[in-house]
Amino acid sequence: MPFLRSPSRGSKTAKRRTWNRGDLLILACGLVAFLILTFLSGPGPSARSDLAGLTPAVPAPVAAGSPGRSAPEDGAAGLAADAPGTGGTQAEAGQLPALPPAAAPLGIVYPAAGIDVAVHPLDPSPGDIASRTIVPPVSFDGYWVTTFGTPGAGSANTTYIMGHSWEGRDAPFNRLSSATAPGDIFDVTTTAGTISYRVESISTEDKSTLKDHQIWQVVPNRLVLISCYTEDLFGKNVVLVASPAPAAGP
Repeated sequence: MPFLRSPSRGSKTAKRRTWNRGDLLILACGLVAFLILTFLSGPGPSARSDLAGLTPAVPAPVAAGSPGRSAPEDGAAGLAADAPGTGGTQAEAGQLPALPPAAAPLGIVYPAAGIDVAVHPLDPSPGDIASRTIVPPVSFDGYWVTTFGTPGAGSANTTYIMGHSWEGRDAPFNRLSSATAPGDIFDVTTTAGTISYRVESISTEDKSTLKDHQIWQVVPNRLVLISCYTEDLFGKNVVLVASPAPAAGP
């Protein structure tokens, strides 16, 4: 027969506990209540701090009056229409010569600077407009930024034409930095005719601040040529501002 161990002296006989359905129900309810309280209390301060550090940065909106703002007529973009213009005094004084209708530019001939280049349309992306960073294709040609003004009668904004300057090569737009002067006359050929412009100013500007320059103000019939400044290709731009040459007197 099997060996049975007798309880020690003075102790009570051990009883095996059994669980009924009521005990199990109480235990389950307690466990559920514990879990609910734990998850509803949320993460502690350190956990919330870590999550805050993962919040994505929100890009700053385009400032009012930047090239991302629409201007009247031909879909031009620029500063507010009531902003004071620079270089548009001929139109205000009624000295503007007869111009062909506003039309896409095809070329620039600037004899004093030895510039004779084709001009192609450039459609910047919305992101380029928003960041005010417009880079033309890599070539010797000029590029007309179509989202701004169109040269000719009826234009409602400044016309911008850009081109690259080159290091170590004789490129046409290099000469904006060294062979231009206020008072020069040059021609822009469009699909509707030819317009003569007179240079009003030439300046060098930091690339980092050019986006806030007054050249982005809405000035109908003004033309702005922009390239890299040859003495500092990566840090500065050369900016030439011109208006239609006044009609010659009798």
